[in-house]
Amino acid sequence: MYSLGPDTSSPADALSRAVIEIERHVSSAGWDQPAQLFALVPTEELLRAEPQLAAELGADDASQPLTPVAQGELPGGMDDEHLADALARIEWPEGVSGCALAVERIVLPASVEAGLSDAESDAELARLAGSDPRRHEVRMVAAVLREGDRFGAVRLRTHDEDSAVLTGTDLVPTLCEVLSLTFEPSTGPVEGTGVDGSSDDEEKRA
Repeated sequence: MYSLGPDTSSPADALSRAVIEIERHVSSAGWDQPAQLFALVPTEELLRAEPQLAAELGADDASQPLTPVAQGELPGGMDDEHLADALARIEWPEGVSGCALAVERIVLPASVEAGLSDAESDAELARLAGSDPRRHEVRMVAAVLREGDRFGAVRLRTHDEDSAVLTGTDLVPTLCEVLSLTFEPSTGPVEGTGVDGSSDDEEKRA
């Protein structure tokens, strides 16, 4: 048995808890995964709209202020430019309080990236970065709330432990900025994305 009760946590605290849960959930499936998008929905409202979900959520999940709802995978290997284009076509329904994105990337020290600036194409740059011994493979989870709060988490493949995950409000600012645009008012025709905050494909917690 569990009780939802009044939520006394701040929006920022609720967001950080959701990010940590998403990061652990995605990490439980291992590496080399495509980008994954989640809607963040108030748990109390989700259970009110979909009471049958109460049987699927454990006491810990039901006590979380926000429930991540998996929206499916985005195409694998999607670079930052195309990722931004894909996210720009999303418009969330009112019941969605925020969203989160989990992506894997190869990062290099700034000095190394500067040396690769003469690469003739993004594909050439990716090839050079992928073969550089100074590279780091990372998984980044970025999340934003409609009201503006942001939070991120980063896991290095070489330090693949929950205790080594980095978290913070300014950890993945570029991804958070792109996600925040999905809550900007649309100025043109809305393209259907099939994104629904009350989807039956709720995230199964790790």
